[in-house]
Amino acid sequence: MYLDNSATTQVSEEVFEEMKPYFREEFGNPSTLYGIGRESKKALNQARQRVADAINAKPEEIIFTGGGSESDNLAIKGIAFKLAKKGKHIITTEFEHPAVKETLYFLESLDFKVTYLPVYENGIIKIEDLKEAITPETILITVMHGNNEIGTVQPIEEIGKIAREKGIKFHTDAVQTFGKIPVDVEKLNVDLLSLSSHKINGPKGVGALYIKKGTRVTPLIHGGGQERGIRAGTENVPGIVGFGKACELASKQLDEHYEKLSSIRDELIDKVLNAIPESYLNGDKENRLPNLVNFRFKAIEGESLILLLDAKGYQASTGSACSSNKLEASPVLTALGLDPVDVHGSLRISLAPESDKFDVDEFVEILSEAVARLRQMSPLWNQELDYDGVMCKKHGDDCRMC
Repeated sequence: MYLDNSATTQVSEEVFEEMKPYFREEFGNPSTLYGIGRESKKALNQARQRVADAINAKPEEIIFTGGGSESDNLAIKGIAFKLAKKGKHIITTEFEHPAVKETLYFLESLDFKVTYLPVYENGIIKIEDLKEAITPETILITVMHGNNEIGTVQPIEEIGKIAREKGIKFHTDAVQTFGKIPVDVEKLNVDLLSLSSHKINGPKGVGALYIKKGTRVTPLIHGGGQERGIRAGTENVPGIVGFGKACELASKQLDEHYEKLSSIRDELIDKVLNAIPESYLNGDKENRLPNLVNFRFKAIEGESLILLLDAKGYQASTGSACSSNKLEASPVLTALGLDPVDVHGSLRISLAPESDKFDVDEFVEILSEAVARLRQMSPLWNQELDYDGVMCKKHGDDCRMC
């Protein structure tokens, strides 16, 4: 059972079928004037309309990119460079995706000033902190819609209202929320919004940036003038066609999938916390995505847990796929104020619509056994945390595993 859909999703059959003609039969360059090129251009326009419809935008406000990271870079650097003469202060949070944080670190090397808002134990910022951080030099606020590791959702609509009142450009990374909860650019009050195809059963290597009409950005890739001169380079027509189809399907199935996934999520949270001693949910229990949960377990090491689960046929992760090769504690979880030692014992489970076949009881039993096995080997596990004096139905009086 694949349980790492926040890292990437399987391309759906409908998406794959719609993409296929544009690899061989309809392979024309959409910038050309003859028939095969016009067909590619037509497909490009249809996909742009589908993406726009899915977020309540206009098609001319959609710029296709190579993925969510490029969209974030274009939004943040594009505004920073365009408005640098007006001010060089940017506001963000302590637990943004690396595509945002690394971009801001780069801008700090160019003398931009960045304020990182705390997210507290529940993984959500306080509006009061945002208001206090705004200065006359503030040109951009960038706050992710839903966190990619713990799934908490930020008050984007309220942040957008404040930004608009102050005349500050506002960007949100909606890569994890789109297709899971409603994403309406008008209701959210955003000027820029990042999307990614492979998080919604579309192909990898394709994304989009919504740029509200009237918002100007400095291009990062210069060349032939594609994408209204904002993102040069021949468009990835098959990928964009697939992205457009994935957006259409995600919008149609949003309500159905939300009900299904949130039900499984809640059952999973309750059963894990009840079954495993010293287990905790990371982030707010209510204000979160329907498909994503993040647990931490005392006195274990997350990577070892992943390998034990994989041996039993369950693929999950300790956090962001973009940071999975790094050994330091997750910046997202440390931003919650958690002990770095405890952070290393975290597990992210992200569901997909096909997860309706997911047997929560079976998974929780396997997870419980894996945690117990790791604790048995761990010098950090305080044996006094076990339930002494309670008969274990499986192993008897002397069990130190359950």
